[in-house]
Amino acid sequence: MTDETKKTEGQTVAPTTPAPFGGGPRGRGGARGPGMSRPGGRDGKPAGGRRGQWGRRDGGRAPRVKPEFEQKIVQIRRVTRVIAGGKRFNFSVAMVIGNRNGSVGVGIGKGADTALAIEKAFRHAKKNMQKLRLTDTKSIPHEVAAKYSSARLSLKPSPGRGLVAGSAVRDVLALAGITDVNAKVVSKSKNKLNIARGTMMALGRLSTLTERGARIKKTVTVTPA
Repeated sequence: MTDETKKTEGQTVAPTTPAPFGGGPRGRGGARGPGMSRPGGRDGKPAGGRRGQWGRRDGGRAPRVKPEFEQKIVQIRRVTRVIAGGKRFNFSVAMVIGNRNGSVGVGIGKGADTALAIEKAFRHAKKNMQKLRLTDTKSIPHEVAAKYSSARLSLKPSPGRGLVAGSAVRDVLALAGITDVNAKVVSKSKNKLNIARGTMMALGRLSTLTERGARIKKTVTVTPA
């Protein structure tokens, strides 16, 4: 029997060697042998990247909820006010919101920064929301025109042509879910806020075919023979 090997009942046992500095495979300076893997990562999580056995990187976060109304900023301006100490800057935001199902609103908000102005404009537009009277094909029942301040425009149904409009009129009609309409801005005004409010005024004048027939019936007078 030597120091290199010892035989015990017919079995050969390799001599025991002291563990390397650090206390084993995971210790400081210790090397992992073939076939050995790191048992775990930090905080008990499995090694091999962020995914591990949970699959997703975000840890199973719930999907984002779709907002009730879509929004579109049609105009944003920086307003300057002169005071005793100098100039003070504010922001003015005009916004259109809608659910693409007949409900649309226009609002304006002012604040010291754009985030606050956008939040105020959204609340104002939601407060002034209108439920429109549309046909079964998401179009308008008849031609209508309106004038708001210096903006004048006209809307008329156009079956099979889709939405033909520009400027802020298109934003209002698109968020309202209106199709097959031909819109035209008659005035030379380029103020998008006035155009958007004029569009809302025109849409508010829409009536159903039943209401139009009743109105015409009242205006017709029958004279006795």
